[in-house]
Amino acid sequence: MSNDMKIGHQVDLLQGETLVLLERALYVPKYHTLLLSDVHLGKAETFQMAGIPVAQQVNGETLKRLRSHCNKVCPEQIFVLGDLFHSRQGMVAEVETAWSTFLEEVDAKVTLIVGNHDRVALRSAFNMNCSPHSVSLGKLLLSHEPVSLDHLPKGYLNICGHTHPVVQLKSTTDSLRLPCFYHEHQFQRLTLPSFGAFTGGHEVTISKGRTAYLTVEGCLIVLDSPA
Repeated sequence: MSNDMKIGHQVDLLQGETLVLLERALYVPKYHTLLLSDVHLGKAETFQMAGIPVAQQVNGETLKRLRSHCNKVCPEQIFVLGDLFHSRQGMVAEVETAWSTFLEEVDAKVTLIVGNHDRVALRSAFNMNCSPHSVSLGKLLLSHEPVSLDHLPKGYLNICGHTHPVVQLKSTTDSLRLPCFYHEHQFQRLTLPSFGAFTGGHEVTISKGRTAYLTVEGCLIVLDSPA
């Protein structure tokens, strides 16, 4: 769409391949493709079944954000880079219905790259494609878990999920842990933040050759180490 470049924050990590950072998701204008990872639908329900009270609206908030992104960029394709669902226990009727409804409403081809949680959670057939392997999108290699440099084609960028990267911002009186896009230059890898609203995260290191991008209230924050 004509507004692609006015939405989100553009970065160029692969010699002219424009990527647009959205809230917890990534849009690739050249291929009209939306990428997200680690949605973990059903995690709240899993906790509830263990007797831990968790707010019921978690899945609704997550899918509302996804619908908002789709309305903004009108993707032709959506790739979920693994862990769409959290556990078999969390695959209750409400979770399955919510995802099926989204698939019926969205005007895009949806592909799930099966993650470690999906392998045990998936038991119902949904109107989407499922791939047990990484998928190439131009010179972007999409995967759930990181791909080692030895297995990454030359000149490619691996876009993955799995680790839920976050950074901790500190002041003299307070601190925040915020999800981030984590670029490890030497590994030619960009790790997406978890898209789910109830997922936790792994704190990453900011050092030479490692950059974190945060999208906060419409602004882009870049955390980098001086060369």
